Amino acid sequence: MVSFYAINSRLFRQYSPGYFLISSTLNRLSMEHTAIHNLRRSARRSTSTQVVQEIRQDTMVPLAGTSRLPKRKRGATNVRASDDADNTSLLGHTETKTFDDAAALVLPPQGKKGARRRKKIVPYEDGDSEEYADDTSSKPKRARKPREEPVYVIPDIEVKETTFKGRLGYACLNTVMRNKKPASDSVFCSRTCRLDSLNKNGMEWVKDLGRKNVEDLLTIIQWNEDNNIRFFRLSSEMFPFASHGVHGYSLEYCAPLLAQAGALAKKYGHRLTTHPGQYTQLGSPKPGVIEAAYRELIYHCELLDLLGVGPDGVMIVHGGGMYDDKSATLTRIKDSIRNLPQNVRNRLVLENDEMCYNAEDLLPLCEELDVPLVFDYHHDMLYPSSISPAIIIDRANAIWKRRGIKPKQHLSEQRPGAVTLMERRAHADRCENLPLDLPDDMDLMIEVGTLTFNHHCPPHLIVG
Repeated sequence: MVSFYAINSRLFRQYSPGYFLISSTLNRLSMEHTAIHNLRRSARRSTSTQVVQEIRQDTMVPLAGTSRLPKRKRGATNVRASDDADNTSLLGHTETKTFDDAAALVLPPQGKKGARRRKKIVPYEDGDSEEYADDTSSKPKRARKPREEPVYVIPDIEVKETTFKGRLGYACLNTVMRNKKPASDSVFCSRTCRLDSLNKNGMEWVKDLGRKNVEDLLTIIQWNEDNNIRFFRLSSEMFPFASHGVHGYSLEYCAPLLAQAGALAKKYGHRLTTHPGQYTQLGSPKPGVIEAAYRELIYHCELLDLLGVGPDGVMIVHGGGMYDDKSATLTRIKDSIRNLPQNVRNRLVLENDEMCYNAEDLLPLCEELDVPLVFDYHHDMLYPSSISPAIIIDRANAIWKRRGIKPKQHLSEQRPGAVTLMERRAHADRCENLPLDLPDDMDLMIEVGTLTFNHHCPPHLIVG
């Protein structure tokens, strides 16, 4: 038996004079047959084998030869066997059921990836009616098992004696507090967003991110005190887009909360600093880049001012790119520093890097402009100066002393097994040793993945 949809309409049109009379009927049946085919496929996926066989038998629509157009009731949407006795000659037998009959079967709807949700059918409770109502109550979701907080296993470390009495600190992210479970208990100060989120949610939503960051800063300061850490670098992302050329805003709205955080840090004797990002390029030949760097420094200065921190709250920046001419770029850096607002310049310090400007390159500029120099031991190892670290530190400390600011340095080590310069630039998870030239009263920022030390038992210092 050949189904009607298998007939080649082109040949049928050519050799059958009754084509135009029954074409509309064939079109209707074609749509019905397609729906029946989909119904069968749904049945195969979601019902038992017995039901599938019943549907196949009840929805079979064979095509037999015909000589005249079947009658159709006015307003009817489908050709049915009950419409007229003449229909039987077209459909072939009187027992054929069409899509309307098959659609009366109750089949579950199909969800994504074959998933199916069956509606619970319950009888009405009032009367003896055999009608059914859908119970639309959704099944409660199974509660997830709460994730446990990570366990920090500190491997064996070597206890070394030292005369160092300065403050050790870490930068921006407290991994212990950040990884707390559930995620709603996580504590961090770097909530930020993308520009499209700002446009979608509005500036007040962005400002609320900054407010939450300051609230968590209070928690982190207390955690630092409880763990004998009294030196902390603030995240540059505390107030998203605060230095943006179009969407920038003042931090005055959060001044009371910032003052509270600063007061807590001052109570415990903690030092707070910042490190504006790599796009703060004071030596760029493009005026627009210089203006953006100014906005970034002004934002960080406002943050430190509203925290109420003293001169020790410095902002550290690198020399940046060389732009194919190191000497000319150093001149532009000096000009940019001279043109800074005085309150911003008072907090600015420079740091040697491992690619463009070593300590020897920056030291003459720092001495000329009376800008303190932060000495980074790891960077100096990768891009050393011709003069020894001890001499550089002595000259740099003289600037710190003239300015009345406590000196600070950075310490990190390259990862084990690193060979190329790019690999050696990456910081190791731990520092194994303190530098030989480290002054005893230096504030030392540890730039590593994990930091473990103990100030309860001086002069013993655990570095690992």
